[in-house]
Amino acid sequence: MSGVNRFLRPDIARMGAYTPIEPVEVLGQGYGYGISPEKLVKLDGNENPYGCSPRVREALASYPYYHIYPDPEQRELRRLVSEYAGASWESIVLGAGSDELIDLVLRLTIEPGDKVINCPPTFGMYPFCTEVCGGKVVTVKRDKDFNIQLAKVKAAIDRDTKVIFVTSPNNPTANLTSVEDILELVKSDIVVVVDEAYYEFSGLTVVPLVSRYENLIVLRSFSKWAGLAGLRVGYGIMSPELVRYIIKIKQPYNINVAAQVAVRQSLIDLDYMKDTIRRLIEERERLLVKLAGLGFLKPYPSQSNFILCSVADGRARKLHEGLRRKGIFIRYFDAPLLQNCLRISVGKPEHTDALIKALKELWEG
Repeated sequence: MSGVNRFLRPDIARMGAYTPIEPVEVLGQGYGYGISPEKLVKLDGNENPYGCSPRVREALASYPYYHIYPDPEQRELRRLVSEYAGASWESIVLGAGSDELIDLVLRLTIEPGDKVINCPPTFGMYPFCTEVCGGKVVTVKRDKDFNIQLAKVKAAIDRDTKVIFVTSPNNPTANLTSVEDILELVKSDIVVVVDEAYYEFSGLTVVPLVSRYENLIVLRSFSKWAGLAGLRVGYGIMSPELVRYIIKIKQPYNINVAAQVAVRQSLIDLDYMKDTIRRLIEERERLLVKLAGLGFLKPYPSQSNFILCSVADGRARKLHEGLRRKGIFIRYFDAPLLQNCLRISVGKPEHTDALIKALKELWEG
């Protein structure tokens, strides 16, 4: 073996890369469309188009201590988040996005070869992080309605199974997993990670159960509802003992001071943020009606801030590419159970109007 590969873990050299969402400056210029970022309609990342609280911008501009390292134990933030989440501060730990917490949970719980159950279609970071940590991904597909197949999941659990990830609402299908099904998984005595990144758009949570089950972990994010995707802040709610171990193995200063300032101000300005959530939920319902009315899309019900659609006549890719040329960016899928599907983030009313107009033009053209 020659080149740098001789230095690498063979499994890392073989694994595929995660495909991330790209920023507006890349989307506008990187594909030859020559569209300025402010004219883009970006509906591909499930971000909050209204952005963060104005208080966040003001506080970031005036913060005087960027030259000082942040608190490695996140003490103030853990107490603030505990009030918002309704859990004890000892059960809270923050990460650089919930992505970091996914990685940390796996580092903490699996050894090379241990199994992690993944239920696609779902968030791609679960298998990605499992492979990075040397684990084995066990795939148990969801049913045709995108529900977890509980009996098949339980049948897949063996002595080497350590973790299962359940996203609720699920990404990219926007449906919920019932509390009853989650409790059935918890009884299997493996670590059950419930990813509630889109909780604010559904209102359904299993956080009250965490204090009763030491193998239940809930992950949440400030990216979606609070408009802090670019600052990377997520948090986990879990057994205080697990929190102590996560703090033990995490990077000491994983939440930078700008992110800490932004979280503090977001939680102070909850009324403002709740209003943007309300507006997004109202626009979600309007977008559902508009998409269904086109006749060539089948939008699925959503409990999140995005809508999954299947496309008639196998034209999802063509619509996706046509929208890109018009400066409108959504997600295209061509994976098992998601063949010929598009995922559309909920934007502002003017984004919905631009999208529907463009879709009609492309279909009729």
